[in-house]
Amino acid sequence: MKIQRRIRASEEIPTCSMADIAFLLIIFFLVTTTMSMERGLGLQLPALGQGKKVPKKNLMHIWINASNEVAIGGEITAIGEIESIIRQRLVENPNLIVSVKTDPAAQYKTMIDVLDELKLAEAPRISLASPD
Repeated sequence: MKIQRRIRASEEIPTCSMADIAFLLIIFFLVTTTMSMERGLGLQLPALGQGKKVPKKNLMHIWINASNEVAIGGEITAIGEIESIIRQRLVENPNLIVSVKTDPAAQYKTMIDVLDELKLAEAPRISLASPD
């Protein structure tokens, strides 16, 4: 009596549809992925050589030191109070220009928080100055 061997099933992975699956995955990810653009800060920079002399009564300084403390007119102020102070000063002087000077060692977040408060106060003229 002869023993019949079993015929084994093929152990190969069918690759004919692999390219189709890969192509469909690429299409899926291209369609579902969103391209986000960084909006950044909406600041309008002046042209070169447009410097003007500003009367001191129209200028208000905000300093951000290396310890991330905010000072308005030499007095340490909480970031949450900036909006009300600026609104009050803008009522007193509509030509007010707010100058923000930030220490290079200060956190960028603090400067952005100050700029956000100025935007909430609807300050029309903001100057970013170097701390020298």
